[in-house]
This record gives sequence, C-alpha cells and structure tokens, in this order.
Amino acid sequence: MKSDIRVVEARVSFSDEKARVPLKFGKVVMEAATYAEVEVTVENQAGNTAKGHGGIFLSHVWAFPNPAISPEVKDRAMRELVRQFAGKLTEVREFLHPVRLFLTLEEELRCLCRQTTVNYRLPEEFPFLAGLVCASPADAAVHDAFGLVNDICTYDGYGKEFMPELSTFLGADFPGRYLADYLRPVYQQQIPVFHLVGGLDKLREKEVTPEDPCDGLPVSLEKWIETERLFCLKVKLRGNDLDWDISRTTEVSRVAHEVYRRLNEKKEIFLSVDTNEVCESPDYIVEMLSRIREKDSQTYREILYVEQPTGRDLTRYNFDMTAIARLKPVLVDESLTGIQEFYQAKKLGWSGLALKTCKGHSMELLLAALASHHGLPYTIQDLTNPKLALIHSAGFAARTYPMMGVEANAHQFFPFSSLVEGKVHPGIFSRRGGYLHLNTLGRTGLGYRTEEIRK
Repeated sequence: MKSDIRVVEARVSFSDEKARVPLKFGKVVMEAATYAEVEVTVENQAGNTAKGHGGIFLSHVWAFPNPAISPEVKDRAMRELVRQFAGKLTEVREFLHPVRLFLTLEEELRCLCRQTTVNYRLPEEFPFLAGLVCASPADAAVHDAFGLVNDICTYDGYGKEFMPELSTFLGADFPGRYLADYLRPVYQQQIPVFHLVGGLDKLREKEVTPEDPCDGLPVSLEKWIETERLFCLKVKLRGNDLDWDISRTTEVSRVAHEVYRRLNEKKEIFLSVDTNEVCESPDYIVEMLSRIREKDSQTYREILYVEQPTGRDLTRYNFDMTAIARLKPVLVDESLTGIQEFYQAKKLGWSGLALKTCKGHSMELLLAALASHHGLPYTIQDLTNPKLALIHSAGFAARTYPMMGVEANAHQFFPFSSLVEGKVHPGIFSRRGGYLHLNTLGRTGLGYRTEEIRK
C-alpha cells in the first residue's frame, strides 16, 4: 500500500524527572524516573516524509524490580535498549504498516533483551516486559509518523484501506476483521480519570505537615477530590497485610463520601485495588473481598476490579483465578506481554486485561481486539506518564472501549514535567470534574500537535 512506511532515521533523547512526592506501590517506592523520547523520520511509498514522536518513563521499579541489581545499572541497560531498538527500525528496508513493522522486530527485541543480560552481566535475564517498555516510545513514534505522513489520524489507519486483516496477525478467528472494527470511530471528548492513592499518600487534610509540598497543588486525597471532583480512585495495597488493606480500601471510600457530603453533591464512587503482585495466592484477595463485603457493603459495591494480585510469571504462578473472578473482575497486567500470555491468562481464569501503552502501541491494539473478540473487559492503565506519553495514553483510551476511563498519575507525582505540553492540551494535563478533556487533540498522527508544543 502507498501508505506503508519505512523508518529512515531515529533519534533518542532522555531527561531526568523528579517526583513531587514519593509513589509507593507493591514493595517499591518511586521518587525519580528517566523519561525517554524517540523521534523517527519515515517515508511512505508515495515518497512523502514526516517526523513522529513517542515517549515513556523507563520505570525499572515496575518493569525490572529485582532489588539485587542497582537502579543505576537497570537504568543504563534500559537506556541502551531504547537506543538499540530505535536503531533496528532503520534496518528494516521494506515498506510496512506500523503493526507489521513491530511484529517483524518482536523476536529481535527478545534477542536484544538476552544480549543486554550478557552485556551488563545481570544475575537474571533482562525481562521482556522491560524490553517492551524500552521499545514503546519508538513504536509510538512510528504510529505517530504513519498518521502524519499520510495526513490522517493514526487511528483511522487501522482499517482495510491501510492494513491487512487481523487474521494475518491473530489467526483464523478473524477473517475479514480489522483493528478498526474494535475501535471508536472518533475520540471521546472526555473520559473519566482514575486518581492513584499510593501506599504513602495522606488521606485527610489534617495529616498534611509542613514537610509536605507547598506548591499550590493538593497533597491529601481529601483535597484532591474536593479540588478536581474525582470519583474514580485506584488504591495501592500491600498484599501481605490484610487488616491494613481492608482498612485502607474502606477508608478511601469513606473520605470520598465525606467530601461529597460536605459539598452537598451526589457522586457515585468507583474503586480499583492493586497489590502489584505481592499476594502469595488468590486466597488473600478472596478473603479481603469477602471481609470488605461483610464490613462495608457500599465499599464492596464500589470496587470495579482487582489488578494483578499475584506474581507476573504465569508459568510459576499458574493460579486458578476463578475464585476471585466470582467476586470481582481480576485483570492481568505485568504478566501480559503478548498474544501467548493472553491465552494463558484466559485459560487460568483471569477476567480481563490491564492495557498500558508502555507495552507498545502495536501490541496493545492487538490485545484490545483480542479482548473484545473474546468478550473480556480491559482497562487503560498508566506508567505515571508525563509529557507526550500522557497525551498518547489518554488518546488511546479515548479511541478504545475501556472499563470506565483512564489512569493518569503524572498530575499527582510529576506535574511539573509537562508544563509545556499542558499549554497546548490543558484538558489533558489538568483534571476537571473527574475527567480528562481531549478536545485539543490534533487531527493527524497521535494528536500531539508536536510543532506547537516545541515552539
């Protein structure tokens, strides 16, 4: 197809970003992160060229959490892999659709992960999940450039006019079907936003001390809800302290209702709970949910889903998840790194998927189509995305069909990393009425409006 592209140049840059307040999830605390950005120049078969962009946090605390390896080593390894994968794009001389280009290089990415293990003398193999994070800004940049060079919204390039049918990628179950069949025809103009309640976050204003930030933004959950009228809350739990987790979940709900009673407003609250793989077995979550139902039926009703309670290795942690699924949907996140893992999780009784653009735009599109085809729900989760990464994630959520909305944590933890982007997209980089507002997305590419941002 004349719209097919090849990458003729790739540039990589990094910046060091410091968190406004520490973010605790699972067993780790995130206080800073490396932001990686990739710019690619592509040409299509019509001879046109364009530059596309993509970005992501290289969050090794999430993607590569082995405490035996220093953060400095993990960060250097991930930076190098970003460079290497971006370089591999320029070695493919065929003109391809971006999804086919990514799948062409998927095995090459696995090889790069193994090579990184050797080069950095790591005590364990460099995780493919971390490899996907490193590849994701380049993959996003290619999709952005694909839309720009063909003068279309990238999401309009997933139908029969621009790409092969899904059976090419997903097998015989998809004859005559295209990615476009599983996407919204236009962006939603606003989407509910999930606010993260981290393990160290203060719930009430009376808990705030002079040592907390005094920069005009809220600190406590109480003040965040009051200021932004939030109604979707993601609660980070410990996963090994049942009483604390139950108390924390019910207290978060209680704070939200207290705020809205004080404001004399009626608001339905939605919760998700996430232990980030710490639970030793599904039994922990079954007991937690059962006790919450007995103690506080309202909080129990408000819980939409449970996210990745047990370890990410589905071969080692091959638990039957149906006991949780009978109570609440249980969504696979860190374990989900490809098509094979999708079917493995489905067989084990996971209810649905937690999709993240940090695992690659191409793969998440395919997984969204798979989930929809099999009648499984999915969510669009976060990697505390700032800058272009947040625009990308919000746009992805606005063109798909996730449960409720999109998670967006940079507002809380890295708000000052995106001041430039926020001038062009104020509704994405501020949260009003509990929503992100996407009316500023551009009509071509992934909607960044990069030229205006870079003025």
